Amino acid sequence: MSGFAELLHSAGFTISGSDAKESNITKHLETMGINILYGQRAQNITKNIDLVVYTAAISKNNPEFVAAEELGIPMMPRAEMVGQVMKNYETPIAISGTHGKTTTTSMVSHIFLAGEKDPTISVGGILKAINGNLRIGKSGNFITEACEYTNSFLHFNPKISVILNIEEDHMDFFKDINDIRASFKEFAHRLPEDGTLIINGEIDHYEEITSDLTCNVITYGFNKEKDFFAADNIKYDENGFGCYDLYVNGEFKHRMHLSVVGRHNVSNSLAALAVGYITNIPFPIAEQGLQEFRGTDRRFQYKGKIGELTIIDDYAHHPTEIKATLEAARRYPAKSIWVVFQPHTYTRTKAFLPEFAEALSAADHIILTDIYAAREVNPGDISSKDILNLLKEKGKDAYYFPSFDEIENFILEKYSTGDLLITMGAGDVVSIGESLLGK
Repeated sequence: MSGFAELLHSAGFTISGSDAKESNITKHLETMGINILYGQRAQNITKNIDLVVYTAAISKNNPEFVAAEELGIPMMPRAEMVGQVMKNYETPIAISGTHGKTTTTSMVSHIFLAGEKDPTISVGGILKAINGNLRIGKSGNFITEACEYTNSFLHFNPKISVILNIEEDHMDFFKDINDIRASFKEFAHRLPEDGTLIINGEIDHYEEITSDLTCNVITYGFNKEKDFFAADNIKYDENGFGCYDLYVNGEFKHRMHLSVVGRHNVSNSLAALAVGYITNIPFPIAEQGLQEFRGTDRRFQYKGKIGELTIIDDYAHHPTEIKATLEAARRYPAKSIWVVFQPHTYTRTKAFLPEFAEALSAADHIILTDIYAAREVNPGDISSKDILNLLKEKGKDAYYFPSFDEIENFILEKYSTGDLLITMGAGDVVSIGESLLGK
C-alpha cells in the first residue's frame, strides 16, 4: 500500500491512510506530507474522503471498512487500483507465481535500471537499488508483482506477464490446486494479442494454461532442447552464487553470473532475462543488472555475525520455499545449519504439516516458534508442536520454545564455531537474529 500511496501522492492526489503502528515506511510517507493515523478506528474515515482503497488482508468487520460503507464512500480493493494505474503505462509488466515474485521483480528492476529504461517499480520488499519499495520513473515501463491471493491479479492489465510457478498455497481462499490453476489461467488470458506470457516450462502441464492464448508465449527452464530460455552447465562459487550458460531458442548466447544463491534464483533470473529480451535489453547489460542484484530484504539476507555464528534471514513460509532456501544454504560455507522457523497462519500449517516437516529436515538443528497468526484466529486444532512431533519421528534435532528470549538463549548456549543460523518465516521471526546481533 505504501508504494502506491507515494505514487498517487506524486501524481497530485491527496492521500491519507492508517496502519497498526509506526514504522520506517510510515515515517517516510509522513515526510512527504501524507497524513498517517495509527490504529484503525471508525473515526479515521471522514465524509471528505472520495475513495477508500483497502488490501486483501482487511476484513469486512474492520472498523474503517464498516465506517466507509456506512458513509457511502466508494471503495476499491488495492488490486483494482493497481490495475487502473497500469492502464497509464505503455509496457506494464506483472510478475506472478506462488514463490519468487519479489526476487524476480527485483531482478527485472535491476535489468531495466542497467538498461536505462527509467521504469516505475513497485516491489513487495525493500530493494536497495531504489532505497525502498517504489521507484517513480518517467517512461512507459511499469514493473510490479501480481499476487494470486483472493484473485487480486485478475484486476491487473499487463502487457507482459510472468508465471514463475503454480503450487498449493492460500488454502484459506482457494479450494484446491485446480482452483489455483484456473485462477492463473484467467490471469494469463488478461494479456492482449500483442502481449507476451513468460511461463516456467517446469510447471506441470503448463500447456493447459497457454493452449488457447492469442498472445506470444515464451517458456523458460533447464531444458535447452525444449525451453525458449534455458540455463545449462550451472555452477556455484564459494558463496553459493550461480553462474550458467544461457541458451535462447537452442542457441548459446552468454555466460551469466549471479550474486544470489541457489538453483531457484537461476530459474528466477531466466524469467527476468526473458522480460529484458522482449524489451530489447542486450544480454551483457542484463547480466550487469543481475550481478548488481544481491537480494532483497528477508530473502537469504546476511544479517551479520555474533562470534563465529553467521546469521541469515529468509522469508520462506511455504515448504517449497523452505526446501529451496536450505538447498542454497548447503552451498554456503558453514559447519552446520540451524533454522528457527516461525510457521505462518494456521490454515497453511495445517494444510502442509507433513511437507513442512520434510522440508525442514534438511537442516541440522530446527527450532520452532509459535504459529504467526497474521489475519487468522487460532482454531485450536493445530500448533507448532505438531511439526515438532513429526521432526522427532524423523530423528531430527528439533525443539520448540514459546518465547523468542528462550530461543535466543538456547542458540547462544548450543551453537558451534562456524555454524549458520537462518531465521525463517513471513512473520516477526527476523527479530530473533537482530536481537542476537544487538540491533
